Amino acid sequence: MELIDTLFEGSPRFWGGGVAHSVMILAIVISLGLILGRVKVKGVTLGLTWILFCGILFAHFNLNIDVHLLHFMKEFGLILFVYSIGLQIGPGFFSSYKKGGASLNLMAVFSVALSLVIAIILVYTTGIDVPTMAGILSGAVTNTPGLGAAQQAFSDLHGTENSSILMGYAAAYPLGVVGLVLSFLVMQFVMKVNKKTEEVKAVRGLGHLEKMTVRAFTLRVENKGLDNVTVKKLKHIIKREFVISRILCKDDQNASLDITGNSVVRTGDLINIIASPKDIDAITAFVGTVEHVDWKQLDHKHIVRHMLVTRNSMNGKSIEELDFRGNYGVNITRVLRSGIELVPTSDLKLQVGDRIVAVGEEQKLAQVEHTLGNQSRKLNDPNLIPIFLGIALGCIVANIPFWLPGIPQSLRLGLTGGPLVVAILIGHFGPRHHVVTFNTISANYMLRELGLCIFLACVGLSSGQDFLNVVFTREGLGWIGCGALITILPTLICGFLGRYVMHFNFYTLLGMLSGANTNPPALAYTREMTATDLPSVSYSAVFPVVMFLRIVSIQLFIFILG
Repeated sequence: MELIDTLFEGSPRFWGGGVAHSVMILAIVISLGLILGRVKVKGVTLGLTWILFCGILFAHFNLNIDVHLLHFMKEFGLILFVYSIGLQIGPGFFSSYKKGGASLNLMAVFSVALSLVIAIILVYTTGIDVPTMAGILSGAVTNTPGLGAAQQAFSDLHGTENSSILMGYAAAYPLGVVGLVLSFLVMQFVMKVNKKTEEVKAVRGLGHLEKMTVRAFTLRVENKGLDNVTVKKLKHIIKREFVISRILCKDDQNASLDITGNSVVRTGDLINIIASPKDIDAITAFVGTVEHVDWKQLDHKHIVRHMLVTRNSMNGKSIEELDFRGNYGVNITRVLRSGIELVPTSDLKLQVGDRIVAVGEEQKLAQVEHTLGNQSRKLNDPNLIPIFLGIALGCIVANIPFWLPGIPQSLRLGLTGGPLVVAILIGHFGPRHHVVTFNTISANYMLRELGLCIFLACVGLSSGQDFLNVVFTREGLGWIGCGALITILPTLICGFLGRYVMHFNFYTLLGMLSGANTNPPALAYTREMTATDLPSVSYSAVFPVVMFLRIVSIQLFIFILG
């Protein structure tokens, strides 16, 4: 009996109740939350947020750990979580405005602004205090880093923590998940969406994500003006980005792979082209007609091979520098990075972790493999230097003061904004300066989820004692209603604008709205509606910018109004 009491209630002889007590409480809270997170209702689950509710329940029954230890673990978990997110979104943070993502990000930013405006209006019309509304706002858009940022900002501003931020978050979060899915159903019904038509367009890759995908197609050259024109001149005439991977001359039975800018195209030749869907019609109209050709049957000498960039010396080198055609007689037809296919233009810089699609002879492909590395086991080794060094730099940046007009005291990015900014900069600029920042998706995901689990458990344990007594009251129901407004109104407004003004594909639209609300359960629901990857691509296109704005804007919300 004494053993059980010591484990669950702690021992006064040890700081924090004892190591075994503290670790056990955290482990049980996280384990129960993870188990409950697997429960789905109509395909929707609250996921890791169950850890928060389990922590609240434990705190309600006074099963807790030392307050100082709890504070350290919470901040450490938050740093791990935010930093891993920064490394993930860093490579695509600035490029998300390009390659077809500009219009998507514009609408996502508008959604963030709308939710902020609604929250400010509710502060002045409902009488709900600013810290609670900050929590409601973070919960309504299912943004856990926003919760951490709000708590950090309030602590920096007032020198103390405020449990109402957590309570507002926990009250709004469940309907933040469910309300977004309900909004999708409303849009589908009101817009009278034809799923078959949307699916056909999605399969073809048409729409606002055209620049983020590539397609291979074969044309027979019929434009007499292109007879005896070099590949370099052909690209200059058409003024589109594309790669010619193979040419089959009309008088020859063997396909040519040794294609350079000086290679000549003649009328009647078959050329295999890789280009973005948006450019296919223009290229086809200028060159000739589409032919369905089985290049494997025509070209027995050359094979297609996928290979990984794993050699550190390749990090940051451009396709032009490596000159695969001139040095090896091999064509690079695609570069796959973070699930997105890139056209291998001469100025494209490779990164460790890229997957290359190459065409050439067996022996020459082996030489390219040796150059690139192509050793997947190297990618399995975690690259810890940029993680710990970046976290150290993030803590320094977190405490650098800056001033904003209208705010009398200096502000800081805090332990949320500092590591996030450093991670984004390292993730983006590291490969350009030959700094290897790559970690496998599973390693990054493990780090992110571990930090999030620790953070949510500690937040629940530290602020959950009064939760049940506050939320299940008339005041608490008002918080839930405010959260529903913040979730649903921006979603519906941006949904109809995106559909009828921006003319988004329906699946692209739902992915963008899921990203604008940083809502993985909503994305999972959307992905089940289509066989294409459009929802995931549009989600990924807006996620970096939205995550950054959510974290920064909630701090400004606290600093300016709180």
